[in-house]
Amino acid sequence: MCGVAGFLLNEPIESGSARDHAGQALLTRMVSAIAHRGPDAQGVFVDGRAGLGHARLSIVDIAAGSQPMTLPEAGLTVSFNGEIFNHVELREQLVAAGCNVRTRSDTEVILHLYALMGPDCVQHFNGDFAFALWDARRQRLMLARDRAGVRPLYHTIRREGFYFASEIKALLQIPGVVAELDPIALDQIFTLWAPIAPRTSFKSIFELPPGHILLADSDGRRVVPYWHPAFPDRGDVDHRQDEDTLAQQALELLDDATRIRLRADVPVGAYLSGGLDSSLVSALAVRHVGRRLQTFSVTFDSPEHDESAQQAVMTEALGTEHHAVTCANADIARVFPDVVRHTEAPVVRTAPAPLHMLAAHVRGNGCKVVLTGEGADEVFAGYDIFKEAAVRRFCARQPASAMRQALFRRLYPYLPGIRAQQPESLAAFFSVDGAEADDSLYSHRPRMRATSAAKLFFSPALREALAGYDASEEMAACLPKAFARWHPLHQAQYIEMTFLLPGYILSSQGDRMAMAHGVEGRFPFLDHRVMAFAARVPPGLQLKGLLEKNLLRRAARGLLPADIATRPKQPYRAPDSASFAGQGTPDYVARALSPSAVRASGLFNPAAVERLTAKCGVAGVSGFRDNTAFVGILSTQLWLDAFTGSAARGKAHPGAPLSSLA
Repeated sequence: MCGVAGFLLNEPIESGSARDHAGQALLTRMVSAIAHRGPDAQGVFVDGRAGLGHARLSIVDIAAGSQPMTLPEAGLTVSFNGEIFNHVELREQLVAAGCNVRTRSDTEVILHLYALMGPDCVQHFNGDFAFALWDARRQRLMLARDRAGVRPLYHTIRREGFYFASEIKALLQIPGVVAELDPIALDQIFTLWAPIAPRTSFKSIFELPPGHILLADSDGRRVVPYWHPAFPDRGDVDHRQDEDTLAQQALELLDDATRIRLRADVPVGAYLSGGLDSSLVSALAVRHVGRRLQTFSVTFDSPEHDESAQQAVMTEALGTEHHAVTCANADIARVFPDVVRHTEAPVVRTAPAPLHMLAAHVRGNGCKVVLTGEGADEVFAGYDIFKEAAVRRFCARQPASAMRQALFRRLYPYLPGIRAQQPESLAAFFSVDGAEADDSLYSHRPRMRATSAAKLFFSPALREALAGYDASEEMAACLPKAFARWHPLHQAQYIEMTFLLPGYILSSQGDRMAMAHGVEGRFPFLDHRVMAFAARVPPGLQLKGLLEKNLLRRAARGLLPADIATRPKQPYRAPDSASFAGQGTPDYVARALSPSAVRASGLFNPAAVERLTAKCGVAGVSGFRDNTAFVGILSTQLWLDAFTGSAARGKAHPGAPLSSLA
């Protein structure tokens, strides 16, 4: 795992010239800004129009894997962030084809495969990656990002050329690039939890979407998709498939996905929450490690969020060397500004904060790599939102049926407030009698509506700027043509896989929190073979009645204690506004939410925010809207302070632009 940075200029740089020195200095600044991603080594490369920079986290072939790496005989140089997990098999094929492979590094495999196949090389990679490859002979720059969007890659355009990096912090080192919040991105965050790619929170800075490559050469720049989640048409689903056979196939694929993700020249540990997903990954890892597996978890003071009892069951069953970090509300408040600086985007939940603490704990225990269970809910239909949509459709056929309405009480057993509501109130909340069943966003409308309620705190000026804009309409416009032909469960899974998973979970809760401490997360459930297999499973075997992840539970039988394998889904959550309430709240909260600071930002209504802050002051607020609003407003104010405040004040970097140097 590493950090990537670089540029492609409109005019070439003469070796040894002032522009050459300026280019190398710029690359050094860009790499230094993301040194947390790769604290083990740094390198830069400048060749004509192109420059590549790299911050290395040494995991595979520690001695010979330095970057940027060049294949001189082919005129190729690459800066690579991530892992190609099938590099062993690919190397064997390359050697058999006559390639002179000099190292054991997966980085070199990228160069050789590109030399043979060009941009189509990405089709053969099983991995989590973002890389920049300079083809000097063709004068072509290629950027690529993995299928699921595990690893980030951003870019921006200036008058003198094109720039890219693993994190936006690096791009802010470029002369003339300023941090400015995109109001449409903010509206998307307050609706969908994340911006819609390629948009980011920063105006004029964009991300390369998952499963895409970007090519820049004499023909210009073009972004090309090479993969996306796909499901069979509803009429083509094979419902005759045997459940036990499918469960065995799922287990075999997951086992192999876990096996190849244990490849490293440093110890690999695992996150262990106590839920089905991370427990299954840890159990599979124990099969292969040949030593005592290190596992890591977060525990909470809040009983509502704590899973330490289940974690103890699993560590006892697997015999792992377990490490836990306890996260109190005050800890979330303490690290939250740093969390926002690393997410580089406002967030509406505090869930990234405990993961930030956990990654620090992992690194403090001498571990650089961890397996995680992320992706299982999207791939094997584990989210409550999938069950919720099924119940809504069921109730809509007889909206007056009290028996059907009562099913809503069974959806969220970990939320006492839901269970206390009357069935008819729940039916009204979930829009049973008014929703359009053929709406492409049917499954996600309640979540979007509940999140969007926090936009009541937007300022009149921001409301005016956003007049006529609808984030959900933009999301719907991004859906593929085949979407309407899919089963409703597959439609809901696609939305989760392509929007929330890469936009928020793998970014704000995943890559950014781990890499803040130089820790690489690996995701067996997001192996593209696993994803393709799960897409072909009949929906009724994924979500069986109201039993989520049915097939995965069947696959886990015999590997996990029964209490874990059959345990109802408890999504990972953390205390939200309660983390900033009561005595001992950090001073930055009052400063960021003061009427003067809110008025200065121009984004929120100062009087409404003041009332919300007072409401939260004693013990936090309980409602979804107010929690979302409080965290969203606070994180936005912290984002402004981190990227446009006293440290930056919106000024360009003092370094001279490359175009101005002779």
